Amino acid sequence: MIERAITACRKQNKYVGICGQGPSGPSGLRQWLVQQGITSLSLNPDSVVETWQKLARSEKRHGDRHH
Repeated sequence: MIERAITACRKQNKYVGICGQGPSGPSGLRQWLVQQGITSLSLNPDSVVETWQKLARSEKRHGDRHH
């Protein structure tokens, strides 16, 4: 369902973001959201730096495949 919402927003050139506990957790959700082309993530303060680092490392390994 989240994938469908992201896809629909992107097709309409609309901003799409998500907030909540999910993107801040240890699961692969935040990486999956980025791969789906989400515009922004709302994160818990204690997970911001770690998330930026993980996403940056992933981008270096895989390149910008989600656009």
